[in-house]
Amino acid sequence: MALNLALDTNRYADLCRNDGETRRIVQLADAVFLPFIVIAELRAGFSLGRHGHENEHTLQRFLAKPGVAPLYPGDATTLVYADLYRQLREQGTPVPTNDLWIAALAVEHSLTLHSRDRHFAYLPQVSVV
Repeated sequence: MALNLALDTNRYADLCRNDGETRRIVQLADAVFLPFIVIAELRAGFSLGRHGHENEHTLQRFLAKPGVAPLYPGDATTLVYADLYRQLREQGTPVPTNDLWIAALAVEHSLTLHSRDRHFAYLPQVSVV
Protein backbone atom coordinates (compact mmCIF):
# COMPACT_ATOMS: atom_id res chain seq x y z
CA MET A 1 0.00 0.00 0.00
CA ALA A 2 1.28 3.46 -0.91
CA LEU A 3 2.29 5.82 1.87
CA ASN A 4 1.39 9.39 0.97
CA LEU A 5 2.58 11.54 3.82
CA ALA A 6 1.82 15.04 5.05
CA LEU A 7 4.48 16.47 7.35
CA ASP A 8 3.51 18.67 10.27
CA THR A 9 5.79 21.54 11.24
CA ASN A 10 7.23 19.70 14.22
CA ARG A 11 8.15 16.67 12.09
CA TYR A 12 9.77 18.82 9.40
CA ALA A 13 11.90 20.29 12.21
CA ASP A 14 12.67 16.75 13.42
CA LEU A 15 13.74 15.82 9.89
CA CYS A 16 16.07 18.82 9.78
CA ARG A 17 17.55 17.67 13.10
CA ASN A 18 18.12 14.24 11.54
CA ASP A 19 15.63 12.45 13.82
CA GLY A 20 15.89 8.75 12.99
CA GLU A 21 12.19 7.91 13.24
CA THR A 22 11.15 10.82 11.03
CA ARG A 23 13.87 10.07 8.48
CA ARG A 24 12.74 6.44 8.30
CA ILE A 25 9.08 7.37 7.78
CA VAL A 26 9.90 9.99 5.14
CA GLN A 27 12.14 7.52 3.30
CA LEU A 28 9.31 4.94 3.29
CA ALA A 29 6.84 7.43 1.82
CA ASP A 30 5.91 7.32 -1.84
CA ALA A 31 5.06 11.04 -1.72
CA VAL A 32 5.63 13.73 0.90
CA PHE A 33 3.51 16.87 1.10
CA LEU A 34 4.09 20.05 3.08
CA PRO A 35 0.74 21.73 3.70
CA PHE A 36 0.79 25.46 2.95
CA ILE A 37 0.26 26.25 6.63
CA VAL A 38 3.36 24.25 7.56
CA ILE A 39 5.38 26.25 5.05
CA ALA A 40 3.92 29.47 6.50
CA GLU A 41 4.73 28.41 10.08
CA LEU A 42 8.26 27.50 9.07
CA ARG A 43 8.82 30.81 7.30
CA ALA A 44 7.39 32.72 10.26
CA GLY A 45 9.97 30.98 12.44
CA PHE A 46 12.72 31.65 9.91
CA SER A 47 11.86 35.36 9.98
CA LEU A 48 12.55 35.47 13.72
CA GLY A 49 15.73 33.43 13.73
CA ARG A 50 19.35 34.15 13.01
CA HIS A 51 19.58 31.55 10.23
CA GLY A 52 16.56 32.53 8.18
CA HIS A 53 18.27 32.50 4.78
CA GLU A 54 19.95 29.18 5.46
CA ASN A 55 16.67 27.66 6.70
CA GLU A 56 14.82 28.96 3.63
CA HIS A 57 17.47 27.44 1.38
CA THR A 58 17.09 24.09 3.19
CA LEU A 59 13.31 24.27 2.77
CA GLN A 60 13.66 25.03 -0.96
CA ARG A 61 16.04 22.08 -1.41
CA PHE A 62 13.56 19.80 0.37
CA LEU A 63 10.63 21.00 -1.74
CA ALA A 64 12.68 20.43 -4.92
CA LYS A 65 13.25 16.75 -4.13
CA PRO A 66 11.42 14.21 -6.29
CA GLY A 67 8.22 13.08 -4.60
CA VAL A 68 7.98 16.18 -2.38
CA ALA A 69 5.45 18.95 -3.00
CA PRO A 70 3.65 21.78 -1.26
CA LEU A 71 -0.07 21.26 -0.69
CA TYR A 72 -2.53 24.13 -1.05
CA PRO A 73 -6.22 24.35 -0.15
CA GLY A 74 -9.01 24.55 -2.66
CA ASP A 75 -12.75 24.93 -2.35
CA ALA A 76 -13.13 21.26 -1.38
CA THR A 77 -10.67 21.82 1.48
CA THR A 78 -12.94 24.48 2.97
CA LEU A 79 -15.81 22.00 3.05
CA VAL A 80 -13.68 19.40 4.85
CA TYR A 81 -12.43 22.13 7.22
CA ALA A 82 -16.02 23.12 8.06
CA ASP A 83 -17.02 19.50 8.75
CA LEU A 84 -14.01 18.95 11.01
CA TYR A 85 -14.61 22.27 12.78
CA ARG A 86 -18.23 21.30 13.50
CA GLN A 87 -17.18 17.85 14.71
CA LEU A 88 -14.59 19.30 17.08
CA ARG A 89 -17.05 21.87 18.45
CA GLU A 90 -19.68 19.20 19.05
CA GLN A 91 -17.05 17.03 20.80
CA GLY A 92 -15.81 19.96 22.85
CA THR A 93 -12.28 19.24 21.65
CA PRO A 94 -11.05 22.24 19.65
CA VAL A 95 -7.61 22.19 18.06
CA PRO A 96 -5.46 25.12 16.93
CA THR A 97 -6.70 26.68 13.69
CA ASN A 98 -3.49 25.96 11.79
CA ASP A 99 -3.70 22.29 12.73
CA LEU A 100 -7.31 22.19 11.60
CA TRP A 101 -6.15 23.29 8.11
CA ILE A 102 -3.49 20.57 8.15
CA ALA A 103 -6.09 17.99 9.17
CA ALA A 104 -8.50 19.15 6.46
CA LEU A 105 -5.84 18.77 3.78
CA ALA A 106 -4.82 15.34 5.09
CA VAL A 107 -8.43 14.12 5.09
CA GLU A 108 -9.24 15.62 1.70
CA HIS A 109 -6.23 14.02 0.03
CA SER A 110 -6.26 10.75 2.04
CA LEU A 111 -2.80 11.45 3.43
CA THR A 112 -1.16 9.98 6.50
CA LEU A 113 -0.11 12.81 8.80
CA HIS A 114 3.26 12.66 10.52
CA SER A 115 2.96 14.80 13.65
CA ARG A 116 3.82 14.82 17.33
CA ASP A 117 0.66 16.79 18.22
CA ARG A 118 -1.67 14.65 20.31
CA HIS A 119 -4.80 16.67 19.56
CA PHE A 120 -5.08 15.07 16.10
CA ALA A 121 -6.40 12.03 18.02
CA TYR A 122 -9.67 13.98 18.40
CA LEU A 123 -10.15 13.43 14.67
CA PRO A 124 -10.27 9.67 14.05
CA GLN A 125 -10.55 10.26 10.30
CA VAL A 126 -7.00 11.65 10.32
CA SER A 127 -4.48 8.82 10.00
CA VAL A 128 -1.47 9.82 12.11
CA VAL A 129 1.91 8.18 12.27
